[in-house]
Amino acid sequence: MKKKFIYLLLIVFFFSISAFVVIRYSINQTKLKNATYPLIERKDAKASSAEWQKTKEAAQKLINTVQYNPKDIKAAIALSTLYIQEARITGDYVYYDAAAMKYINSVLEDQPDNFEALTLKALLYMSQHHFGDGLAIAEKAQKINPYNALIYGIIVDGNVEMGNYTAAVENAEKMVSIRPDIRSYARISYLREIHGDYPGAIEAMKLAVDAGGAGDEPTEWTRIQLARLYENTGDLKSAEMHYLIALQERPEYPYATAGLGHIAMVKKDYQKAIAYYEKASASVNDYSIQEQLSQLYRLNGDTKKANAVLQNIIDGMNNDGKKGDQDESIGHYADRELAYAYLLQNDNANALKHALVEYNRRPENIDVNQTIAWVYYKSQDFKKAATYIDVALKTNCKNPTLLCQAGLIYAKAGNKIKAKELLEQGLKNNPAIDLELKDESEKTLKDLY
Repeated sequence: MKKKFIYLLLIVFFFSISAFVVIRYSINQTKLKNATYPLIERKDAKASSAEWQKTKEAAQKLINTVQYNPKDIKAAIALSTLYIQEARITGDYVYYDAAAMKYINSVLEDQPDNFEALTLKALLYMSQHHFGDGLAIAEKAQKINPYNALIYGIIVDGNVEMGNYTAAVENAEKMVSIRPDIRSYARISYLREIHGDYPGAIEAMKLAVDAGGAGDEPTEWTRIQLARLYENTGDLKSAEMHYLIALQERPEYPYATAGLGHIAMVKKDYQKAIAYYEKASASVNDYSIQEQLSQLYRLNGDTKKANAVLQNIIDGMNNDGKKGDQDESIGHYADRELAYAYLLQNDNANALKHALVEYNRRPENIDVNQTIAWVYYKSQDFKKAATYIDVALKTNCKNPTLLCQAGLIYAKAGNKIKAKELLEQGLKNNPAIDLELKDESEKTLKDLY
């Protein structure tokens, strides 16, 4: 009798918990459905620009339209597109991803095969680093409309991130044949870069910049990528010129400001570099800018500030990940980035944990293999590091950071001939790379002679 009573209590408890979960889910879904997303005020010069005023007016008009008529698909898609662009400009991805995803999903509820909504959803998943999911949605959309250039671009991105480089090249060729523009030229540039063709990558990125409208955010973002290509080939003069042009065309553009900071850091003018990065960080929410700022504080001898900024980065990325566990619309995978952040904390165990999580998602990607190889190198497991760095080099990428890391790994693994060859290539043009990595590479290369 006692056992039956206990079983009865367990059954009641189980159904009570189940009911609570269902009710809570229903409440959350209702809140999400009724939520509105006004634009967050921009910072600094962006707050007083004519572009911002027009954006706010357009957003409010669209918000009013979809509130009055939730079935207005054209307005919902336009509003989602605006949110996605605003996330790029401000770095407030968690907020704007949720906003955009709400309206995209509302369209797809009524029209599961709506091409524009599927395209935007794939784009959002790419932004959130859900590359496999984004690729699957993009391929579905491509079957609906096989003559759209943008969808091929998203397929290119997905295949690159999943390590399907042959498929990426094939789809890039389709994209550029349909529409040779800023987006297609930029993807051609990146594919050339990861296959070791820096001159070709620079040529294609120049075409991308020329194809865009001066001052537009996508154009100036592309100009920043061109400047970084110049930095990787040791041409600081050209890199600095393009950062300055970007600032002229788009005043106080944070990524251009950070670019000037990086050049100042390479020249070991740490105070000047810190000023640039602090200004950039105040203008946009970007963990990569904050991470560079943390390293600069450390190089300048301010360990306390460096550690505080680094901990803030780690806490922020972990919090974003937890939010994603609760709501798929804002889930941002950042395990690769977390691996590097933990390495800066000398927390190799957590770095390896996150590197392996990312590796299990996309084991063929060269950047992921580079990350896990570097974590094993820092953990002094040089044999494992060499295994992963072999994969990272499979496309013949000539990125100087990759080459220097690979050279150091092979030197410790006992392959001195390969180590010497890679370190010489990596340091050949005096590229603007991490100063500690450059110093260690130069010392190791000297010891190999």
